[in-house]
Amino acid sequence: MPDSRIRRVRESDVDAVVGLVHELAEFERAPQECHLEAAQLHSALFGEAPALYGHVAEVDGEVVGCSLWFLNFSTWRGVHGIYLEDLYVRPGLRGSGLGKALLAELAGECVRLGYQRLEWSVLDWNPATEFYKALGAVPLDEWTMYRLTDEPLRALANHPQHTGK
Repeated sequence: MPDSRIRRVRESDVDAVVGLVHELAEFERAPQECHLEAAQLHSALFGEAPALYGHVAEVDGEVVGCSLWFLNFSTWRGVHGIYLEDLYVRPGLRGSGLGKALLAELAGECVRLGYQRLEWSVLDWNPATEFYKALGAVPLDEWTMYRLTDEPLRALANHPQHTGK
């Protein structure tokens, strides 16, 4: 049975969700890297071609948690999956079941739509790793995530073999 505290993100939630994302960046010890603004999030969630989806956790009319996610695709399984970009619940409400309810909602999306994977990344030091393992999530220790940003991304895009097509 779905948790009544969890619902799809609405346009009116954008400012609150931006605030939660900035709180998450603080928690992850990287506030200087978070540049998200309300207009960007609104466009990603509600623009002409949304590529980002989200749910919020609401308690007493206040948005206190969120999940932001997008679709990925497994060529090995031949179906879409969900990649969870952000999962955050305010510290005072951790342990209340809201994080699990947000994840359960995404698992429900996967099952309803025939998706076969729900994936996310977690910092090694995050105490939530034990929570995720208790749910049956498996760390993919043999995989290393790579990321290009800023100047290295621009340098690769400007590589002579890149045609721009």
